[in-house]
Amino acid sequence: MTHFTLPRRRFLQGAAAFGGLALAGPLRAQAAVNFQLSWLPSVQFGGSYIALDKGYWSEEGLEVALQSGGPNAPVEPPVVSGTALMGISAADYTAAAVEQGAPFKIIAVAMQKNPFSIASLPANPVNEPKDLEGKSIGMATSNMPVLQALCEINGVDIDKIEVVPTQYDAAPLVSGQVDCLLCWKTDLPVAMTVAGVENTVMLLADFGYAVHSQTYIATEDAIKNDRATLLSLLKGEVRGWQDYEKDTDAAAALTVEMFPDSGLDLETQKIQAAAQVGLMYSDLTESKGFGWFTEETVAANIETLGLLGRTVSEELWDRSLLEEVHGNAL
Repeated sequence: MTHFTLPRRRFLQGAAAFGGLALAGPLRAQAAVNFQLSWLPSVQFGGSYIALDKGYWSEEGLEVALQSGGPNAPVEPPVVSGTALMGISAADYTAAAVEQGAPFKIIAVAMQKNPFSIASLPANPVNEPKDLEGKSIGMATSNMPVLQALCEINGVDIDKIEVVPTQYDAAPLVSGQVDCLLCWKTDLPVAMTVAGVENTVMLLADFGYAVHSQTYIATEDAIKNDRATLLSLLKGEVRGWQDYEKDTDAAAALTVEMFPDSGLDLETQKIQAAAQVGLMYSDLTESKGFGWFTEETVAANIETLGLLGRTVSEELWDRSLLEEVHGNAL
């Protein structure tokens, strides 16, 4: 697991800028906080990187360590154990953890639209769910509940779709082994675009698949007993994502700079950063603020999660911290 804090070079720059204040008296003590991300470094977490780089959390009195996730670093264990105050997850994962007794709440929603998509080629496109009938789709078999939910919502006969188990790679589509792929909008389609392969993307969220993704989770205990720290963490996070929306190219460049050993390609990160905008920002976030969710979006999530075999109630979501952060408490 990667722990990422402010680079020494940037720290020294900040120290020089505030040298006069340092001579005038002791620096305010910073509270150490671990923030668990859900995957390996990429611009998917660009707003968090900006918050760290620009010192937004330092201004809140926090010394934040961003803990990178990955296939062997799930989000839920460090959050439930208290080693991380907040984590990035998704509503279906959190629902599964709560069913096992984890005391989680979803306190903010970064992706207003779920990133799951069907990618195809323009010569044989999938523009709507009904187009899947008679086609072959490459996907991980573990994602069958996602395909089943999409088909049920849209009246598609899943028996008319040939499911081909594939690795998570665009090659089976590009080589003609399958007609389409189930993937995230922000990765395999981006990889094809960078390689010069034109592609068509159908976002599942545009056809009723409502599952909150890149959600912020905390335990009930943290919300009750460490509320002030959580609020400060969310305030810095919101500011970072506000900056991200204004300049996605800068967010991509910062990501590549911060993780020079991760093999990140700048052009790929730029395209991914731009692709995320339509998922993370909406009329709702414009009027209420980044991370917002409503009773209506929660109800839609509960319905879709039910199709995925997860039984949850509206109590899984807690908007009270967001209301304080954005100053629009109801």
